[in-house]
Amino acid sequence: MSNNLVNNDFSDITFGRKSVRVYDETYKISHEEMLEMIQESATAPSSVNMQPWRFVVVESDEQKAKLKPLIRFNTRQNDSSSAMVLIFGDMNCHEYGEEIYNQAVEEGKMPAEVRDQQLAAIIPHYEKLTKEQMNDVVKIDSSLIAMQFMLVARAHGYETNPIGGFEADQLAEAFGLDKERYVPVMILSIGKAKEMGYTSVRLAADKITEFK
Repeated sequence: MSNNLVNNDFSDITFGRKSVRVYDETYKISHEEMLEMIQESATAPSSVNMQPWRFVVVESDEQKAKLKPLIRFNTRQNDSSSAMVLIFGDMNCHEYGEEIYNQAVEEGKMPAEVRDQQLAAIIPHYEKLTKEQMNDVVKIDSSLIAMQFMLVARAHGYETNPIGGFEADQLAEAFGLDKERYVPVMILSIGKAKEMGYTSVRLAADKITEFK
């Protein structure tokens, strides 16, 4: 299933959104479509295009059972969803810098001299960032792709629920990742909604905005 998200009207996706916690547990999403949705989501903005987001798709009963004790009050989503999408930020994302920028040159999106200039500045800068600074970078970028994935999923006909309540200090290791390198950012449940839940309210724009 292909979707040109640039031409989509997202008003039906964002307005009146309901928090879905119960899905059709019989519905499975193919690996092909899941990868397609992730690829479409990867057009999200990224600081100097380092793309620090990393995905772990938890879909089997065995792996969901491993995840269940780590997600606190969100077990209904885990039990019924087609998958739980774990989004991590890669603290060493700049190791892919040369590969990313080489691809840009190969596809005619960037001159080779610009690539060389930018990599000469970007890589040393990233290497000098403190752990706290790098943590902020990867979490901001990974949060952007998480929101984009939610929009993409809706365009594909699925519902999602963002989950921030989980055992952050255990999540990476539980799924075979280096916890020093991969920072857990968010978990998204995804599937066909069985119960839509309640529509939440939002503060008025004039209460959260100042014009100077």
